[in-house]
Amino acid sequence: MNVDTNIYSPSIAAVEAAAKRLQDVAAVTPLIENFRYSKELEANIVFKREDLQQVRSYKIRGAYNKMSSLTPTQVENGIVCASAGNHAQGVALSCKLLKIKGTIFMPSPTPKQKIEQVTMFGEDFIEVVLVGDTFDDANNAAKMECERLNKTFIHPFNDEKVIEGQATVGLELIDQAQHPIHYVFVPVGGGGLSAGLSSVFKQLSPNTKIIGVEPKGAPSMSTSLSNKRNTELKEIENFVDGAAVKRVGDLNFAICQQNLHEMITVDEGKVCETILDLYNKDAIVVEPAGALSIAALDQYADEIKGKNVICIISGSNNDITRTAEIKERALLYANLKHYFIVKFPQRAGALREFVVDILGPTDDITYFEYTKKTNRENGAAVVGVELKTSDDLEPLITKMKLRNFYGDYLNDKPDLFQFLV
Repeated sequence: MNVDTNIYSPSIAAVEAAAKRLQDVAAVTPLIENFRYSKELEANIVFKREDLQQVRSYKIRGAYNKMSSLTPTQVENGIVCASAGNHAQGVALSCKLLKIKGTIFMPSPTPKQKIEQVTMFGEDFIEVVLVGDTFDDANNAAKMECERLNKTFIHPFNDEKVIEGQATVGLELIDQAQHPIHYVFVPVGGGGLSAGLSSVFKQLSPNTKIIGVEPKGAPSMSTSLSNKRNTELKEIENFVDGAAVKRVGDLNFAICQQNLHEMITVDEGKVCETILDLYNKDAIVVEPAGALSIAALDQYADEIKGKNVICIISGSNNDITRTAEIKERALLYANLKHYFIVKFPQRAGALREFVVDILGPTDDITYFEYTKKTNRENGAAVVGVELKTSDDLEPLITKMKLRNFYGDYLNDKPDLFQFLV
């Protein structure tokens, strides 16, 4: 597709046409005020619940809009996509609804739960092919399949029809909102949702500030906007997998460069803290990318006071096996989980002394690894401690040093720390 990225922007007519195609396919997801965040931030905080789509993310919008525009020849040849997550599910359901044969390439380490979801949505219309160790491996294999068999590649974000499909979220917001919208916080991965939504608002509600939010470990849009050119990152942190890409789409970058009021990043630990808060306090299950827009609110606490604010919850495809890691990252971010090398004297009672005389009454040992070596005066152990408040850290370190138990602090040593977390 040869597109001049300097001038392309989805028109309202194109987005309305996409909305019509999606009428019996994608749910018009609710706009729900969150009283807890509204009270804490003294603003009107409202969630756009795209996590309530049948495939549990907004991705069905772009995938179905693209696939419903294929020519008869393209339909006959079939489609291909590469994804380890939400895009695969959107494509799979679209294949079944449109009766198009599709091949979905996924990395070999993709969790079984995700593969089963894709298969459930696509049924007999899709084939899942596991290949390689990374998304890039699967993506390369998918493109080779396209060239070999003349199939159509369904891109997750860098495509006009995909962008127009995602833009229907913005159209719904403007129709649903009962008051002027001052801010919209939108998660950014490849840029499909942010490009589409921001285009609608620029035309229909130009005074609304659209804030794009990326994970700190994958700031591809932020970096590109700063460099004034689309820039591929050499390495990214994949934890927020629904919003972690090395390079955003060229179409998406060009649109976001024109439309976004600001692009910010959020620490992965803050995202984890938000996920747990939403689950424990609001009974809302979100995936890491789905929590990005809410996790960003603290950075705008002063600016949004008294304003009408919408956060896009983009998806809820969260694997329950990640819960332990999410809790760990949240505690580390809150400065409540700490790892030490502790030097234990090789004598009876040393462990009791550490527990009784050094640890505080509310400190909890959550990790302990120790091997006694009889030919040494001191034996080193790796100890993880969870604190009740972050203020308890300095007193703990002071007591460890006074009694000669202190060996080292590992939280700020990433080369060692990565083996524990």
